[in-house]
Amino acid sequence: MKPVDSIMNADRINYLNIGLMLISCAVAFFIPFELFLIAYAVLGPLHYLTEISWLHERKYFSKGKYDFVFLGLAAVGLFVISYVLPKNPMTRLEPEVQRGLSTAFVYIAFAAALAMILLKTAFQRFIAVMVIMISAIITKNGMIFFSVFLPTLVHVYIFTGLFMLYGALKGRSRSGYISCIIFLLIPLSFIFLDVQPLAMTGWAKASYPQFEALNIYMLNLWDSNLYTWPPSTQGGMDMMRTGIYSSGVGIAFMRFIAFAYTYHYLNWFSKTTVIKWHNVPKVRLAVIVVLWIAAVGFYYYDYKLGFDVLFLLSFLHVFLEFPLNHVTWIGIVTETKSILSGKPVQASAPVMKGKKR
Repeated sequence: MKPVDSIMNADRINYLNIGLMLISCAVAFFIPFELFLIAYAVLGPLHYLTEISWLHERKYFSKGKYDFVFLGLAAVGLFVISYVLPKNPMTRLEPEVQRGLSTAFVYIAFAAALAMILLKTAFQRFIAVMVIMISAIITKNGMIFFSVFLPTLVHVYIFTGLFMLYGALKGRSRSGYISCIIFLLIPLSFIFLDVQPLAMTGWAKASYPQFEALNIYMLNLWDSNLYTWPPSTQGGMDMMRTGIYSSGVGIAFMRFIAFAYTYHYLNWFSKTTVIKWHNVPKVRLAVIVVLWIAAVGFYYYDYKLGFDVLFLLSFLHVFLEFPLNHVTWIGIVTETKSILSGKPVQASAPVMKGKKR
């Protein structure tokens, strides 16, 4: 593709994404709970499956051939701690211990992914993993960032923004910079624009409870005296649910969550030149479609059942993306230095192209 054609194509994608952002924002104002639930159930599973397939083709952006196995095992460990052990009274853990171990698995995967892209030798990687695991044991308590926000809002909003910024810096794209600015301004609109949402549907009220912890942790950041997790009494839980579903700040947070998740998925599917659907092996594509239909079917039959069945897949795609997250912020630093030094746009392939071995 010629440079001019490449720039025009990048501009088209950026303007398309600006439109998708504005549409997601507008819908989030009126039906934030419904928008999130639909996007999570319909777009989410297809995103997990297609991104894992895409990452696999690009060797997960790590230096080791089997690094993805470690990240996959960490996701399985989180699944066992969160779903398998609590099902049996003999293996059920104390809530504080369970939260600590869950946090440790996320922290280990995230930190190990950084080691995977920076370190080359097996000895260096072994030492790094040992240090990471020891530090996870020492600091597992109080790490809400890793257990709650990293696999959720940081994944869908912060890292999406970093991908956008890296693309804009890489191509010195004015439309890319504009899209980044709009991406940052939209959350502010949820705070400063007074728009009355539509009445929440009964389906949304019945389907959203398994996500309430995220809202409560966000409310806790807003007012730690009023909102705490987990609640000590049923009355405390009722008060927190009032904050989630009825308070002004609670609705603003929900609008942000709905926008962040919806646009995260739409942004991924808009990058047809990145995913290259026509290059996906037909058998794999067929398997992806069948699994996606089955996943949506689970959510349609029983939303909680769908959430439980897809829990491992959702965290697996988050963990497997960690090396790319680190490659991206390192790329942002590199491109920023390049711009400040006055260097022209590089002809090298962007990070989203991956690398061959």
